[in-house]
Amino acid sequence: MTNSTTNRIDSIDMVRGLAMAIMALDHVRDYFHVAANTDDPLNLQTTTVVLFFTRWVTHFCAPIFVFLSGTSIYLQSQRKTSAELATFLIKRGFWLIFAEWFIVSLAWTFNPAYALIPFQVIWAIGISMVILGIVVWFKFPLRFIFIIGLILVAGHNLLDIPETTPGFSAGFWWDLFHHGYFMPYEILDGHSALLVYAFPVWLGVMMLGYCAGVWFKAEVSRPQRRTWLLRAGLGAIVFFAILRYSNVYGDPVDWSVQRDGMKTLLSFLNVDKYPASLLYLCITLGPSFILLAIMEGLQNKFTGILTTFGRTAFFYYIVHLYLIHFLSMLTFFYRGHTYADAYNENNHFPFLYVVPGEGYSLPAVYLIWAFVLIIMYPLCWKYDQYKVNNREKWWLSYL
Repeated sequence: MTNSTTNRIDSIDMVRGLAMAIMALDHVRDYFHVAANTDDPLNLQTTTVVLFFTRWVTHFCAPIFVFLSGTSIYLQSQRKTSAELATFLIKRGFWLIFAEWFIVSLAWTFNPAYALIPFQVIWAIGISMVILGIVVWFKFPLRFIFIIGLILVAGHNLLDIPETTPGFSAGFWWDLFHHGYFMPYEILDGHSALLVYAFPVWLGVMMLGYCAGVWFKAEVSRPQRRTWLLRAGLGAIVFFAILRYSNVYGDPVDWSVQRDGMKTLLSFLNVDKYPASLLYLCITLGPSFILLAIMEGLQNKFTGILTTFGRTAFFYYIVHLYLIHFLSMLTFFYRGHTYADAYNENNHFPFLYVVPGEGYSLPAVYLIWAFVLIIMYPLCWKYDQYKVNNREKWWLSYL
């Protein structure tokens, strides 16, 4: 592997690792902030600037993770046949769906009865991998994949239009393919699916990331790649600003002038993640492209930590959820609650050992977040070393 190739892959892992670190902040806030489960941190009527951006900055995580998953898949295509890559993607996609439903859902709820099964980002990545695997199997040209990805990302907000029709009522399939804003559907007696990530738009993001893999080929020089990334990033940001200002298309909720300039800015930036709107993806992926250009070639202790997180992203994702929920459970008992309180039907909250309205201040949330990252780094480092020293173990490629 050449130095340029090494740096290129490291830059991808750095940005992915940064996304993983920031993601933990949002999940710590979910379990520990006093208002996390009673109010929306993006509610302009009740939020503060710090609380708003604590939530808003984590919007970058899913787009970065899904887009760079597509880029990594393209890089794999440079050393695998279409059949080999397609087989891997389909198998790994189904494995990720299984992991979402039976491993990740338990981390979120701590309910071994699986009363609630969330369809979140791992589900979206898994089903997108399965579909992309089929596309790779049939050797669809890169231009075709790019066009389909662009249509899914840029065109899915057209489905917002019928939702504004008086009397419109979404059902399971509509929510699965488009909206799915934390909608529960009972699939078996006592077991409900919680639709969070409608997957087609995320499939589009993965497809665009796959096509962007050509920027990271070994024969592309670093200056050329940085030029392309900077242009794409700046272009996405300018496109966001113009389209968002127009209030014509790209997000189901218009921005509006608020009581002061800062709140007006927050309204302008407050775009929909569920489902991921076109404008949401522009303002998250645009800066991410610029970050990819800036971070390429950087080598220091901080980027080394990010690289470790990025190289062990799936391991990190699962372990950090269990860790955060376990710490939340400890504080639940510390506040005087019992096991009976956790299963109290009057609570009506799907995540056990969490009581809406109880929790800590935002500074405390940041301290707990730092503690979680301190614990996660050596775990990820050891796991990364294990992967490096055991490349012959096929099952490691699925983690």
